[in-house]
Amino acid sequence: MTQVMSTLAKVDWKRMATYTVNNPKQAFINAAIAYILFRQTLKMVKKVSIYGLRSTLSVLWKQIAGVLVRHIRRAPGTGIVVQRNISKIVKDIEDSMNVAVPGESKYLTVPEQGMSDDEILAILKRRQNEAGIDWKNGRASGAVYHGGEELVRLTNEAYAMYNLTNPLHPGVFPGLRRIEAEVVRMVLDLYNGDAECCGTTTSGGTESIIMAVRSHVVWGREIRGINNANIVVPVTAHAAFDKAAEYFGIGITHIPVDPLTQKVDLKAMRRAIDSDTVLIVGSSATFPHGVADDLAALGKMAIKYKVGFHIDSCLGSFIMPFLKEAGFPEIVCDFRLPGVTSISCDTHKYGFAPKGTSVVMYFNKQMRHYQYFTISTWPGGIYASPTIAGSRSGAVIAGCWAAMTKMGRNGYLQQCKDIVNCRIEIQKGIEQIPELYVVGEPSSTVVAFSSHEPVGIFGVMDEMKKRGWDLSPLQYPSALHLACTRLTVPVAGEFLRDLSDSVAQVKANPESYNKGSQAIYGFASTVPDTTIIDEVAQGFIDALYAA
Repeated sequence: MTQVMSTLAKVDWKRMATYTVNNPKQAFINAAIAYILFRQTLKMVKKVSIYGLRSTLSVLWKQIAGVLVRHIRRAPGTGIVVQRNISKIVKDIEDSMNVAVPGESKYLTVPEQGMSDDEILAILKRRQNEAGIDWKNGRASGAVYHGGEELVRLTNEAYAMYNLTNPLHPGVFPGLRRIEAEVVRMVLDLYNGDAECCGTTTSGGTESIIMAVRSHVVWGREIRGINNANIVVPVTAHAAFDKAAEYFGIGITHIPVDPLTQKVDLKAMRRAIDSDTVLIVGSSATFPHGVADDLAALGKMAIKYKVGFHIDSCLGSFIMPFLKEAGFPEIVCDFRLPGVTSISCDTHKYGFAPKGTSVVMYFNKQMRHYQYFTISTWPGGIYASPTIAGSRSGAVIAGCWAAMTKMGRNGYLQQCKDIVNCRIEIQKGIEQIPELYVVGEPSSTVVAFSSHEPVGIFGVMDEMKKRGWDLSPLQYPSALHLACTRLTVPVAGEFLRDLSDSVAQVKANPESYNKGSQAIYGFASTVPDTTIIDEVAQGFIDALYAA
């Protein structure tokens, strides 16, 4: 500060004022240029303070390279070749999905005459049994959170009973209103919410996160006068936070994680918070590596800087609240932590509810109000809705209530013991394979692992796929993960045997795996122009709707 004041004292302010009066246009241009340079310098300094000089320069170089590649793509001839290759990849994806099934008709228009019940059910049964991953025997990572055949029968019956109901009309379906309110209250109880805490159901973790971000953006605008809000999240936080930032047109800063623990770098998080920050985020646990961030420290940070703090426990859901009682190290991820303003929890994961149910919770009703949408001037009447959807399915809410009341605390406690012990067994098995290593410090049901050269981890994924296993590929760093479920428990030993055999196969012929998944994910992590990957991803989504 002394040096700054000394420098300012040396400025010839009189001469500068005379120049400004005599050359107003040039003085304005100089001031504008100086302002732009000052803003860009501040941004660069902030990036360096968060990511370090080396990482900042690496990202800058990749951005420059991306711009160059995009310009090259626009050049005559070159762009056509690149686009032709992208189109071929997308076409291959569509062809692999939209496979003609012998003897199976396609229904592209509404039939002139209605089909019989038996015919409809026979078609649905055949399509249900089309070849895919054998998830019933635990071969899928996550995806299907099965609470047992008895529970499935019960939730199906509850679903059928409430098939025509809609929470948008509480006067028509008062019993459903009570059911939904009880679901929220039961989840709040698991997360140690007091009488002031509240929440709503949503269609899933993504909507819960989007709603939490909206609440904090509106809170920032109405209470703190922030019109250019930003949120600060670990790079391992769920992509739904990026989706929310894009939807709402707000800034998002991704904070690096410790390369060993995969927990968010607290110093970098602190440096990223500024006067426009409305929310910081911690996970319990992360999707990629099943790691819990230092939530207590993040809560203290939120209080210090007067920002919101969201805990994403969508994956941890009904596992994290039972860790201590199940005999595992406790991870406090609830409203007992000072500074927590919202929490998301998926009931349709380890709560074993039907797909399409989640709960977003708030520390008080005022914060929940910022989530709502209301309009009092619509000719159709006064309209108000708690979440994105207007009409919602009462069936999934009834199925959720049935699952939670059937399982009970004892049921969830036992599932926590079984599934987390399964993850520990698999983790120990992976650690016994010299070519592999566990990524991060798993705390719940997910274990992520990578490989040492010459074994390529995506080659291992391809070999496991040949053996019927569907593992989730990760990047930055390249790895695979397995989200253990109730279905994984009885096949943990089989998984480890197949994994060991797959590693041995790749190790014996490493050059044979330079194509396939290794080539795809290797390219995706190194290509400077990410719009190429975006186009392929968009093509994948298009393929989902190819009939």
